Amino acid sequence: MSNVHVAIIGAGGVGKAFISQLAGYIARNPSASLATILISRSSKALVSQNYAPLDLSKWSEELASSSTSPLSYPTQTLEFLKAAPGPVILVDNTSDESLATSYPLFLSNGIHIVTPNKKGFSGNISLWKDIYAAAANGGNPKGGYVFHEATVGAGLPVLSTLKELVETGDRIKTIEGIFSGTMSFLFNSFAPLDGNNGGKGFAACVKEAQQLGYTEPDPRDDLNGLDVARKLTILARLCGLEVESPTSFPIQSLIPGPLESAKSADEFLGGLGEFDGDMTKIKEEAEAKGAVVRYVGSLNVETKEVKVGLETFNKGSSIAGLKGSDNIISFYTERYGNNPLIVQGAGAGADVTAMGVLGDLLKVLQRLR
Repeated sequence: MSNVHVAIIGAGGVGKAFISQLAGYIARNPSASLATILISRSSKALVSQNYAPLDLSKWSEELASSSTSPLSYPTQTLEFLKAAPGPVILVDNTSDESLATSYPLFLSNGIHIVTPNKKGFSGNISLWKDIYAAAANGGNPKGGYVFHEATVGAGLPVLSTLKELVETGDRIKTIEGIFSGTMSFLFNSFAPLDGNNGGKGFAACVKEAQQLGYTEPDPRDDLNGLDVARKLTILARLCGLEVESPTSFPIQSLIPGPLESAKSADEFLGGLGEFDGDMTKIKEEAEAKGAVVRYVGSLNVETKEVKVGLETFNKGSSIAGLKGSDNIISFYTERYGNNPLIVQGAGAGADVTAMGVLGDLLKVLQRLR
């Protein structure tokens, strides 16, 4: 078989880890015939105009010194990829919404897509439908394949587990879990199982999480719950629910109303301590019941109810006992009864996210061989 060409857009944290893992895979499997022909970031790019493989051992230095501007998308990128002398896999390691909206165009032209970008799969449902209508694994025999395992749980096999349950005829009843490494770390620090967090208020825990790199630079981007809502939207749609958008169901934001308009992250963090009493009350009410409070997402397929927010859990539950910044997703199904199928582990981080993306690339390769 001719080379399978790989075009990579996004060379930041996840992108760097992905390229490293891809290079390792090629070294271990030289017969895979993978040729990387594009590595692009927001300001510059490496473009193999003759479609010969780029050297992945020195891509970072070459990209840093490159004077080539990124190809525009979809137009220039599509023209370049369509002219490749063999199959093409587009790897979108960005969170760019404009690129995600172009997925149907790429797919309908036979270009395969693997990505951790949630925007295309959790935005308006019309884009979701357009993506799968254009894809080979959505019924278009001339389309490219699309896989997005890493959009939920990074490298954890969340979507593949759900798809297998559905495709083998199991009936999904509910899905519940902690889908955010940030929220996991935050509440494991603020409301630990033993109830002793060293006297730290919620604001102090948020500041600690930010300093350790567990939150976005502006913690409001985590505390508003939208990231978790996007993941629940994807799961719900894979269960057959037509969730219109990630804001079409209840999301409990942990941002106090008066701080929503704070002009900076520092201003937000500076004022957050004034609202510690509200969160402390919630924590103490849970402790009085022998429980702990956690920030979770839940999906009830039977009632079509999706929600994101704070819930209390018995201290003996798997969700309450989660450690560090791990994710945990419980699938309650007809076959598994009252004992759910549980997927647990690191749900964030460049290496595990890149692993999920590379795993999707290998799924495409298997279908091309």
